[in-house]
Order: sequence, then C-alpha cells, then structure tokens
Amino acid sequence: MPFEYLALLAAVCWAVGSLLSATASSHLGAFAFTRWRLACAASMLWLWAFASGSISTLAMSQVPLLAISALIGILIGDTSLFASMNRLGPRRAGVLFATHAMFSVLLAYLFLGESIWGWTLVGCGLLSSGVMTAIVLGRRAEEQHHWESNQSQLRSGIALGLTSAVCQAASTLMLKPLMETNIDAISASAVRMTVALFAHLLLFWAGFKVARVYLPMTKKIFAMVFVNAGLSMVIGMTLILQALKTGDAGLIGMLSSVSPVLVVPLLWLVYKRRPALGAWLGASLTVAGTVLILWH
Repeated sequence: MPFEYLALLAAVCWAVGSLLSATASSHLGAFAFTRWRLACAASMLWLWAFASGSISTLAMSQVPLLAISALIGILIGDTSLFASMNRLGPRRAGVLFATHAMFSVLLAYLFLGESIWGWTLVGCGLLSSGVMTAIVLGRRAEEQHHWESNQSQLRSGIALGLTSAVCQAASTLMLKPLMETNIDAISASAVRMTVALFAHLLLFWAGFKVARVYLPMTKKIFAMVFVNAGLSMVIGMTLILQALKTGDAGLIGMLSSVSPVLVVPLLWLVYKRRPALGAWLGASLTVAGTVLILWH
C-alpha cells in the first residue's frame, strides 16, 4: 500500500482511539494512563512479532535509536499531550498537537533534505489550515465545557501541547533512516513501546508524585485503555513506521495530522452532535488539501 494511504489509515486509528482517551486520561492521570496503555500495547506487539516471525528482522544495533525515539516521542511526547489535555481539554490541546504536521515538514527539510513544492505544497497548506479550522471553529456555542473557561493552567497547558507536537515530529523523523533497512515495523514498534513502558515504570517505582494513579482502575476504564492502545499504538504507530520505509517523513507527518478532522463525523455518529459550520469548513479544506497531495 502506498505510504500516503498508510499515513491516512494511521490518522483514522488515532481518531477512533482519541474518543476513548480523554475520559480514561482524566480518570487515571496522564502518566498512569500512558503507563497502562503502553503495557497493553507492548504485550500485543510482542505477541504479534513472535507470531509473525518479524522478530528475526530486529538487530541489537538498531535498539538504541528505537529507544531514544521512544523516550522522546512516547515518554515525553505522549505524556505531555495527555497532561495538556487534562489542563486545556481535548479541543485546545488538539490545536497545539496538530502543529506537529508543520514541525514534521520543517524538521524533514532541515535534517533529511526533503522539500515540498508546487501543488503538493498548496495541498499541505490547505490540509493544515483545515485541521486548525476544524478544531478552533468546530465547537458550538452551547457546547461550552469547563475546560474552555479554565485559565489557571493555560501557560503550562500550551507549553505541554507544543512539547508533545515537537516530540512527535522529532521521534518519527529520526526513525526514517532506520526504517529504510530490512527491520519490520511490528518489531520496531514493540521495542519502542517496551522502552517507554520501563521508563514510566521507573518513574512510578521511584515514587514521583506525577506518576501516581488519580483514581482506581475499573473494568470500563481498562476497556477504554485497551482499545485505545490497540488502535493508536499497536496499529496506528506501526502503520506510520511502515509508511516511513518508502515515504517522505514530512508528508507522512502532514497526512497523519488529519485525525482531529476525522473525529468530527465520529462525534456526530456516536454522540449525535451535528458538527458546527466551522467543522464543515475545516473538513472541506482538509479534504481538498489531501486530494491535492495524493494527486501530485
């Protein structure tokens, strides 16, 4: 499958998984939520790697880079995202995290020599504008949530949201040269999740206050965590790593950033909330940008 479609499929997985993340993250806390879903994701990935035989493609010399990528993208990046979400709410945190698409293009240009020109550049501009429009203008006036009026943690929430975006872009781009070798994406994902899990466990065992569980785990919350881990981390991140084997890292980051727009119809389907006009406008721009990118 072409890398563009792999990136879009990853965005679909992240969009569906995100419907479950806000409730579980608020219940457990950002660190505890990430720790639990890493445990679920690592278990699933290692079972998949051994069953498929992809473990044979993994070399010990490749582990250090995978570990560094995991610490940046998952330990710091994912945890920062959910901490930002807990402070600002899903909408405002989503705006900040969506900037990872632009960071991906910039870093790919600076460090990988990738460049985007012509109609593809126009498509990227439309896509980014559409994602931002859908998030910023996609809320109805009557849907005011207590997060929207929370100003007490605004600065820390913004800082954490931007940190998550930069870490997401950097951790993905640094794997581009590695994924062009014969390493299988499943084994690479398994190593990343395991390293990040042990880092989280060390923080928890060391007694860091931020790593504590807010509220006890329940069957309902565990189900949310498990499904989120399967969709977002097992399938979504593995698709991104597979896309890096053949595609430009900047374009992969750009196309995978459409998940906030994909959430709009999912919210309409699940919660029967008709999207606002701004959401339709943003979705239209995103679709137009995506079509231009795929066309060229």
